[in-house]
Amino acid sequence: MNQTQATRPATPGDVLLSQFLEPNRISQTALATYTGWTRKHVNQLCHGKVAITIDSALILAKVFGNNPDFWLDLQKKVDLWDALHSEDRRNRIEKARPFQLLAA
Repeated sequence: MNQTQATRPATPGDVLLSQFLEPNRISQTALATYTGWTRKHVNQLCHGKVAITIDSALILAKVFGNNPDFWLDLQKKVDLWDALHSEDRRNRIEKARPFQLLAA
């Protein structure tokens, strides 16, 4: 399996903190107010303890005026990296076999 990136990509929370909250001096409490989330949820997101979902991507896109795909792509990169770098998950993936599909 192709492992194209040596280091784990930035999590959506890393990007949220470094590119949105810190430069704009937005507190986690303020983000919680604007999103309708609890401060605990915002903190967990910022520290990579919860993943971006479709709903959270839509909310962050509305709050920051960008596209939900921006947030989902960040999460997808982290999820793929984690899958490829987890021995248990990699072993299960390696055991999979492709179907021999009939020509269309």
